[in-house]
Amino acid sequence: MSDPGVGVSVAQLLLVEYQSVKDEQKARIGFRDNLLYVTLAVAAAIIAAAAQAKQTAMLLALAPVCIVLGWTYLVNDQKISAIGRYVHKELGPRLTQLSGSHGDFSAFGWEEAHRGDARRRSRKTFQCLVDLTAFCVLPLAGLLVFWTGRPGGLLVIALSALEAIAVVGLGVQIVLYARAARRSA
Repeated sequence: MSDPGVGVSVAQLLLVEYQSVKDEQKARIGFRDNLLYVTLAVAAAIIAAAAQAKQTAMLLALAPVCIVLGWTYLVNDQKISAIGRYVHKELGPRLTQLSGSHGDFSAFGWEEAHRGDARRRSRKTFQCLVDLTAFCVLPLAGLLVFWTGRPGGLLVIALSALEAIAVVGLGVQIVLYARAARRSA
């Protein structure tokens, strides 16, 4: 039986939740950012192997790698933003209300303040271009090199066409997500 005098306040629970979601956000940021480096390293390895072997068909490996890593990057980026919105729109206001403050205090003010950066829009646009280059332009360039060489049989050409469609689909998702994130900011 628990002691009725010992308890946890709502504010304490909200602070524990805040710490938990911020820890998750921090872990996702590290993972997401490393995915870009991993993509570039794997792409360089595939390109080097294809050039050394003089086999343009090896470039077909770029698309699946970039699609999987790009989608994982995009999903993690979305979760990072969702955590930020949750802290900003849910946890912060609830803690501010519990503090009894009347407009002179806002819990987790940084969650709002960093969104007011004058260069945020240009930074987000540039990040979208980086994402598109790493996850879409790179594999499409590999497919273009493959197609301009001797592509091989019909099955391989069909596979490369499906890869191109999937890469373009990922590119559309990257742009749509960037636009949706900009509207919600």
